[in-house]
Amino acid sequence: MPFSRRTFIYGAAASCGALLFGGGYVCGSYGEAVPAAHARVGQKSRLISTRFGDLEYAVEGCGAPFLMIHGTGGGFDQGLRFAGRLISSGFQVIAPSRFGYLRSHIPSEPTPESQADAFAELLDALRIDRIPVAGGSAGALTASQFTLRHPDRCSHLILLVPAMNLSNRDPVEFTRLQRYFVGKLLTSDRWFWTALKLAPNQLIRTLLATDPALLDKVELSERNRAHLILGDLMPISRRSIGMVNDARFSGHPTEIDFTQLKVPTLVVSAQDDLFGTAQTARTISERTPDARLVVFPSGGHIWLGHDQELSELITEFVAQH
Repeated sequence: MPFSRRTFIYGAAASCGALLFGGGYVCGSYGEAVPAAHARVGQKSRLISTRFGDLEYAVEGCGAPFLMIHGTGGGFDQGLRFAGRLISSGFQVIAPSRFGYLRSHIPSEPTPESQADAFAELLDALRIDRIPVAGGSAGALTASQFTLRHPDRCSHLILLVPAMNLSNRDPVEFTRLQRYFVGKLLTSDRWFWTALKLAPNQLIRTLLATDPALLDKVELSERNRAHLILGDLMPISRRSIGMVNDARFSGHPTEIDFTQLKVPTLVVSAQDDLFGTAQTARTISERTPDARLVVFPSGGHIWLGHDQELSELITEFVAQH
């Protein structure tokens, strides 16, 4: 999932007023929700030891292995959510938690390059030589670095709504009030849970960078998927270190030479993604030698209404190459 500080900050203040006055109405269910969220993320994952510290991952499905790297605010659970239809169509999805998310350690130098090397160690532990690699949103940066640093381990590269700074500037400016509200909402389970109950559409717009008006135009399964992606951010307190690390790198220009990508590459975005990844996707595809670009006309940052189409697109892409 993923979100960009710029879009989030502009919308956060609007929803925080409701939190201050309405928080008392949802506290009764908060006491049940937090233990349930902790239990959910503690049931499927495993840990391996790497030279960067413990690395959390989960494996689901049967068939050809497929590495799915989550975006900002995620973890292994978001990776599995993104790849749900791929699992159903016959892939064995390996979904790690990036540095600082859930149970994954954050090393002293938590760079995308180091994260890519940690994933290579994960493949060693699983005895997987070569695998398709997908990165969603901020995870696209790590996926690209993995392909560059370990080209013999990556058979295909899929970049989904790639959240990268390719413009050499970060237009985000923080006021003191915005810093306060953003810090509260993205580090406090209580604040986030309250926002989830009182202003879900506002969170879909700001955190998922998707126009909530699209919810009325898609099938029920896709509406449910949007709310599940949002709800999966709980417990957000166990993801905040990873989000801070993502912000550190997303605020600086991406130093990736896409001309050096030597594997078949699929780049996917949506024209109305509120994080502006459509233009980023076009730039990446223009610089990458063997790239295919697909931009959905709508769907926002979570490709709402196109999940089945995306699954078929990835399956076909991997099969053709």
